[in-house]
Amino acid sequence: MFKTRRGWPQPLGATPYSDGVNFSLFSEHAFGVELLIFDSAESKEPTQTFLLNPLENNTFHFWHIFVEDLKPGCYYAYRVDGPNDPSAGFRFNKSKVLIDPYSRLVSDKLWNKGDSLNDTDNLATSLRSLITAKSNYDWEGDRPLRKPSNESVIYEMHVGAFTKSPSANSSAPGKFTGVIEKIPYLKDLGITAVELLPIFKFDSKEPLPQNGLTNFWGYGTLGFFAPENSYLVNEENPECLHELKDLVKELHKADIEVILDIVFGYTGEGNQSGPMISMKGIDNSIYYILPPDKNYYLDFSGCGNTLNCNHPIVIKFITDCLEYWVKEFHVDGFRFDEASILSRGEDGAPLARPPLPWAIELSETLSDTKIIAEAWDTAGLYQVGYFPGYRWAEWNGRFRDEVRRFVKGDTGMIGSIASRISGSADIYQIGGRLPTNSVNFITSHDGFTMMDLVSYNEKHNEANGQQNGDGINENHSWNCGTEGETDDEEIIKFRKKQIKNLAAILLVSRGIPMILSGDEVGRTQKGNNNAYCIDNEISWFDWNLVEKNQDLHRFFKLMIQLKKRHYSLHSKAFFKGETNKEGTPDISFHGCRINSPGWNDPESKVLSITFGAHTEETDIHIMINMDSNDLDFELPKIEGKKWFLFADTAQDAPNDIREFGREIEIKEEIYNVKNRAVVIAVSK
Repeated sequence: MFKTRRGWPQPLGATPYSDGVNFSLFSEHAFGVELLIFDSAESKEPTQTFLLNPLENNTFHFWHIFVEDLKPGCYYAYRVDGPNDPSAGFRFNKSKVLIDPYSRLVSDKLWNKGDSLNDTDNLATSLRSLITAKSNYDWEGDRPLRKPSNESVIYEMHVGAFTKSPSANSSAPGKFTGVIEKIPYLKDLGITAVELLPIFKFDSKEPLPQNGLTNFWGYGTLGFFAPENSYLVNEENPECLHELKDLVKELHKADIEVILDIVFGYTGEGNQSGPMISMKGIDNSIYYILPPDKNYYLDFSGCGNTLNCNHPIVIKFITDCLEYWVKEFHVDGFRFDEASILSRGEDGAPLARPPLPWAIELSETLSDTKIIAEAWDTAGLYQVGYFPGYRWAEWNGRFRDEVRRFVKGDTGMIGSIASRISGSADIYQIGGRLPTNSVNFITSHDGFTMMDLVSYNEKHNEANGQQNGDGINENHSWNCGTEGETDDEEIIKFRKKQIKNLAAILLVSRGIPMILSGDEVGRTQKGNNNAYCIDNEISWFDWNLVEKNQDLHRFFKLMIQLKKRHYSLHSKAFFKGETNKEGTPDISFHGCRINSPGWNDPESKVLSITFGAHTEETDIHIMINMDSNDLDFELPKIEGKKWFLFADTAQDAPNDIREFGREIEIKEEIYNVKNRAVVIAVSK
């Protein structure tokens, strides 16, 4: 039997020392806390229970105790007693066994979600928190890479989906270790960062109400400090956390950063009908935003609840969490899902200067960490261009929608496309921000893949079990002549051209480009634009496509090289209208005729842009024709240089794009750009 002493309130969580473990839990309104210790993840009864004394083991609402001689490797949980008055926001229930919000690993070996939905005792089927040892991991000198944001090319991917397909031939399909085996592919493609969909503990086992589907994407977090067990090869190994550290270290060796998609807007506890797992039973009124009728929850997330992000204790929780992942796992950045929730006050209203985003921006530990906001939430708050803070990059939703519409063939888009390609100054410059505040993307996990964007007019989410009622309806997509998969070679060829058009525009635009995993090889989800619950071939990366669509892969790879090679494409500053030593402006806009962009032509679907050379680099001239007719474009004259063809999406591979040094001279002053094509020329 373990002896105890008073312990101390900081740090929160379970902290091992040479002579025992200190436990600390915050609860302002509890009047009793029990600490349960278990020998293993599958122990149905605790080996010892400690009742914390409100006078001895409580310091200003921090409940703490030191258990002497307790070693890492044991599991623990809490029972928290207090007022059970939902109308006042209190949902304390001593019969519920709860996990620590600061859990470093959460076991779901005994987990039965149904038992956490009622008032009965759920000891035998509750989650357990693991007491982890202080790290002895050999980082071999590794540290976060701290790459300049303007040099980033982000690749958004799902850890499980990347290697679960049998075509991956992985020794650890769907695991962190499996991704390590594919690092050579990522390095060869040329991306600089992977943005991983949530890798934090979520309910990966509990079927969703419809057709036994599961939470595949991983949103709805249960443990913010804990990696998802299903991504570990052996969660029973005391050093299982090394598997994720191995992945980070190996990606860093390949000069690839790691950005984690993290969800602080809400938790997996849901609304008043949801399970009691952790925060809801620890101090519901502190952790969640509640309406005047506190029986319910304000839901700005679309997922049942909203975390009370700007309460001081929650601010501490979130910043502690982010700093933990940076210090302990060397991650390079975070993408914040529904980040506008982070700017809402305790009454749910947006704050002019919300403490949390500024605390993240100004944290010394996070000062070199990339922070990316999905600058909206499902309640209608849309902050693209003015998310609080200066350092925050934002998913540029306007870039996504306007480029989709333009390539689809919508008119009246010339001015907005010129703005998107040149860095979205109309969105960011007035607020003192930079092109690097814009994460440019056309597709993401949430919506159509790029292949589906050119293959479907309508979403096809029947597999989700909701009668195709979920997912957005306005996709700005075009099926290129027939809905879905086809054997028509002309349509297949045209769709590939459209994908290359999208990729070309994405990668010549100033700002940080983000590519959805699989777009570079034409991955399809068969029209499903909300595959959050699909853990099968619809969501998995099909590695056979790397060979089948090698022309797409090659096009993406060489476009990424162009992006990295030319400062004019990745400068962190806006264009200034200055000229280089040859007299070429840093940027100039044209239509089919030089200096005639056709701003006032509402029917125009053409645009050409010249980026003047920076120092000793080459000039770049881009001609975009989204018209249904072939059109002749004038080439600008450049003193002492000639234009050479780098890419023409209308040409068959390998002539659609050329390796550096193998461009061919354009000898005429006019270039015929085929219908719905993008042409890129470089000067020499």
